[in-house]
Amino acid sequence: MRWQGRRGSRNIEDRRRMSGGRAGGIGIGGLIAILAIGYFLGVDVTPMLTGGPGIGTSGGGELTEADRRAGEFVSVTLADTEEIWAEIISRELGQRYEPATLVLFKAATQSPCGGASGATGPFYCPLDRKAYLDTQFFTTLAQRLGAKGDFAAAYVVAHEIAHHVQNELGILGEANKIRQRSSEAQSNAISVRIELQADCLSGVWARHAGERFGSLEPGDIGEAMNAARQIGDDTLQRNAGRRPMPHTFTHGTSEQRQRWFAQGYESGSVAACDTFSANAL
Repeated sequence: MRWQGRRGSRNIEDRRRMSGGRAGGIGIGGLIAILAIGYFLGVDVTPMLTGGPGIGTSGGGELTEADRRAGEFVSVTLADTEEIWAEIISRELGQRYEPATLVLFKAATQSPCGGASGATGPFYCPLDRKAYLDTQFFTTLAQRLGAKGDFAAAYVVAHEIAHHVQNELGILGEANKIRQRSSEAQSNAISVRIELQADCLSGVWARHAGERFGSLEPGDIGEAMNAARQIGDDTLQRNAGRRPMPHTFTHGTSEQRQRWFAQGYESGSVAACDTFSANAL
């Protein structure tokens, strides 16, 4: 992915010095191993990072060169999403796009939607219209989940911003209202449609970003497709030594995530991402 030398976004809230640079008492390898427990098993391991003896987060940590590079990468990717979505939403829907803020943190921070930690993974909070990202997730994505490459990381950012697009269009709010009055199985099924639509919107962004900025290189779409496959619910459950249980899926299977990303990329249109009307996902 060609991203160096292009403008970054002003909508970055960098809390990494506030939340600290490492978890005390464990090295980076141990931290990654702990985070992997949360990613694979769907368990919030925040207490392991913040509450255990000798494992509290330290404040005022210095940023490493890798931290700075990751921050620049995220800032440029975010700026790309802002430009692309402002144009698409205006052209296709006649609306004005208000960009999200992206919060960078290390180890742990707080959001109106609850505590954010490396264990929770990247997420979007509609209450404050902010996406939350510990860039250490990129390391876990590459080393533990087998999804390497800059564009795999860009897909992660684009997916969370796609949730903001859903929020801007009123889709996320309506879907979450229905989830609140649904059974657990029905709520999970709606969540899958929300996530697959975000994958599709990520594909739409990738198509237009490649055309506008010339940022895509050979193999980049393959990196995103691989990332989508590695974080499918069925693949994560199998890798955790569990039998896939479809009624517990909240993000979609690997095949579904890949297919909807590809649909967005091939169409380049928001209209192609209506997962809520699709009879089959």
